[in-house]
Amino acid sequence: MQIKAKWQGGRAFEAVGPTGHTMSMDATENYGGLGQAPTPTEMLLASLAGCIGIDVTMILKPHLDQIENIEITVDGTRREEMPTAFTAATLTFTVDGDITAKKVRRAIRLGEEKYCAVSASLKADISYKLILNGEEVSIEEE
Repeated sequence: MQIKAKWQGGRAFEAVGPTGHTMSMDATENYGGLGQAPTPTEMLLASLAGCIGIDVTMILKPHLDQIENIEITVDGTRREEMPTAFTAATLTFTVDGDITAKKVRRAIRLGEEKYCAVSASLKADISYKLILNGEEVSIEEE
């Protein structure tokens, strides 16, 4: 896979990949950017959520008609010294619908262990939480 990023002036870049979709990135104002696009680190966490979200919905495909909502919140922790790399990330899945915790846990676990290329590419410790129909449930098998 190849991505090409072209400088747009200031700290802004526009990247395009094999799908032909463009992605704009900019630095925050304190790093000389205009803050008019997501930062690369925001896109990294968004990519993590999107990657495992796609995997989970593929795994849960036979049950998607039972699910009303899936939201994934990613909380990333970064080093204070340069480079300010992510050291940890917690993904919280909020799922609403008539589906068992066992099915959702299995999908998250398979996404984590077998399918999500983004999480497998990161050096950070990644953990998961599940909130099913408003209640936090253990991500571990019961």
